[in-house]
Amino acid sequence: MMIEPYPLVFEPVLLSKPWGGDRLSRFGKMVAKGATVGESWEVADLSSTSASGAGGGAVGSKIANGAMAGKTLREAIGAWGEGMMGNVVLAAGGGGGFPLLIKFLDAREHLSVQVHPSPAFARAHPGAHLKTECWLILDAQPGAKIFKGVKAGVTRDAFERALRDGDGGGVVELLESVPAVVGECHNLPSGTVHALGAGVLVAEVQTPSDTTFRVYDWGRMENGKPRQLHVRESLECIQWERARDATSLKAGQARTTLVTTGYFDVEHVRGPAGAAKTGDSYRDAMLRPGATTRFALLNAGVGGRPVVVMAVKGGARLRWGAGQEMVVELGRTVLVPACWASESTIEVGDADEVLLATPR
Repeated sequence: MMIEPYPLVFEPVLLSKPWGGDRLSRFGKMVAKGATVGESWEVADLSSTSASGAGGGAVGSKIANGAMAGKTLREAIGAWGEGMMGNVVLAAGGGGGFPLLIKFLDAREHLSVQVHPSPAFARAHPGAHLKTECWLILDAQPGAKIFKGVKAGVTRDAFERALRDGDGGGVVELLESVPAVVGECHNLPSGTVHALGAGVLVAEVQTPSDTTFRVYDWGRMENGKPRQLHVRESLECIQWERARDATSLKAGQARTTLVTTGYFDVEHVRGPAGAAKTGDSYRDAMLRPGATTRFALLNAGVGGRPVVVMAVKGGARLRWGAGQEMVVELGRTVLVPACWASESTIEVGDADEVLLATPR
C-alpha cells in the first residue's frame, strides 16, 4: 500500500563534543545536566562522514512520526521521489541524499578554528565536500563572540607564520571577531575560516558535508594528546578576504530572507508586533481568536521545493492539505515534502519565531 507524503519529524542525532554543553535540553533534546552534547542533527542524510566530524560512518535521520515511523529519510525520498524533492536535485556530496544538513549547536567552549573545503580544493580532491553554512544565534552568554574570516590585509604567509609560532594561538589575533547577538545570522561560505565562540547556541543550516579542517584548537586534548590539526589543507582552503556581515529580522518585520546561496535559502518568520499581546506564545495566543498570524510556507511564485521548518522560539502550527495540521514545539524540526510545501501555512503568535530552510 502506497503511503502518501506528509510532513516528517525525525529522531535527533545527539553528538557529544569536548566543547559541548547541556543547553539543548531547553530545546526539547534529551540532554542531561552537565552533559557535553555539542550537536543535535535534526535532518541528516549522509552516506559517510569525516573521522574528525561525526566519526566516519553514515548518518541518516530516522522518521519519528506517522506511517513511515522507523524508516529513514533516504527511504522516504525513495518512496516519494518527486513528491518529496520536487525539482530539487539530490546532493552529490552527501552520497545522493537530501541536500541539506540541519543542526542545533551548543558551544560551552570555543569550537576549533576551522575551515571547510574551498571550491578549488573540492574540485581537486573528490573526497572533500563543500560545506557552506549559516548560523542563527539563539542564545549567547554575556561577552560571547564568534570568529569569522580574516582581518583586512592578512595574507597566507602571515597566517602561516602565526600558526607555526609557539602553539599557534597567535592566529586568533588575525581573525575578525564579532559579538554574538541573538537573532543575527552569519553566512559562512565554504572556505571561510571560522569558530563558534564559547557560550553561543545556534541553529545551523548547511550543505550535507562534515569535511572539516582544524586550524587551531585552543590547546584542547583528546585521550591525552592534542587533537589532530589540518594546517596544510586549511592553508589551501582559506579565502583571504573579509567575511560577510550578519543579517537579521529587523524591528517591525515579520518575515525576511536571512541567507541566499547557490544551495539554499533561509528565512526567519515571527508573529508581527501587535498580532498578539506582547509575550504571548503560540499556545497562549491560540486561546484567543485572531491572536495568531498565518504565513504561506513558500513565498509567492516559488514552488517545487521541500521546506524545513525549525521552531526556534515558542512554537507554531503547521497546516497542510485538507485540514491537516501539526503543532511544532520549540526545538522541533519538520520536513515538509515538496508536494505540500506550496499548499502549507505556518501560524505563529507574537512571541514565536520559526526558521524556514529551502534547498535549491
